[in-house]
Amino acid sequence: MAEPTSPVSPLRCAVVGVGHLGRWHADKYHAHEDCELVAVADIDATRAAAVAARLGCEAVADYRLLVDRVDAVSIAVPTEHHYAVARTFLEAGVHVLVEKPITVSVSQADELIESATRQQRVLAVGHLERFNAVLAACPLPAAPRFIEAHRLAPFPGRGTDVDVVLDLMIHDLDIILHAVDDELVEVAAVGAPVLTSTPDIANARLTFAGGCVANVTASRVSLDVQRKMRLFFADSYISLDFHQRSFTRCHRDPDSSAPPIPGIALERATVEAGDSLRDEIHHFVACIRQRVTPRVGGAEARAALALASRISHLIAEGQGGVRL
Repeated sequence: MAEPTSPVSPLRCAVVGVGHLGRWHADKYHAHEDCELVAVADIDATRAAAVAARLGCEAVADYRLLVDRVDAVSIAVPTEHHYAVARTFLEAGVHVLVEKPITVSVSQADELIESATRQQRVLAVGHLERFNAVLAACPLPAAPRFIEAHRLAPFPGRGTDVDVVLDLMIHDLDIILHAVDDELVEVAAVGAPVLTSTPDIANARLTFAGGCVANVTASRVSLDVQRKMRLFFADSYISLDFHQRSFTRCHRDPDSSAPPIPGIALERATVEAGDSLRDEIHHFVACIRQRVTPRVGGAEARAALALASRISHLIAEGQGGVRL
């Protein structure tokens, strides 16, 4: 890492991997008043040069040339390379924001967590849906009893180095684990490949020790985009639409006589469009400056990866379900 900066000096930042998502990371650092975008790195020299020219920074092909020149880095390379790139920077004392899933395996995630802890550096993971404006506008109460999630998207033509569970479903798994905060005791899963060699559509049923059940569906071979979650509580119900940025919230209210159901208070709202990636990167920078734990750090990302990996294994082995 470069010599520590003073509290008033900008953080020296870089982005490794400036494909579809990484170039947006570069834009956000470039626009952040507390950051200096030093360089972008990509094995595609032409792509790196184009982003660098647009943002006025350096382009390199080998990310290792940057380890002693930056304070923080975003990693947006294919998942199979997350571990090697993130570990290189963490061991050099650089703060890391790595795209989800954190790594390919849980053991690799454990090593990154250990490295970040030992080096006293921030390890944040890009579970972007946690920064969706809908969640901020409609916080989730504790102890849901039943959850239903649907995350559907047209075939992307990219990001298919992992199956749909690690590509899409992991967003909802992370939110569910955070909302339920209870021991998971049983997992059942089914899925099938459609356009790739790994599952492109999957369904998982999660049972928690306290009785909560979550039914989660993900598809990357849909005609339309859908990102919805419904949560049922003891005396309330919440429906979140992450794509349309809207929510519906109902709860018992004996004094309510409004339609459609007397005794039930109903609230519907559409949330002003936000910039989840900007908010995520601002949060990452704030965690570095304030020395606080990120919203989705290594431990949270590891838990989501462990569950996603279990679901993928059940589908691959055709086991259907297993008690943990």
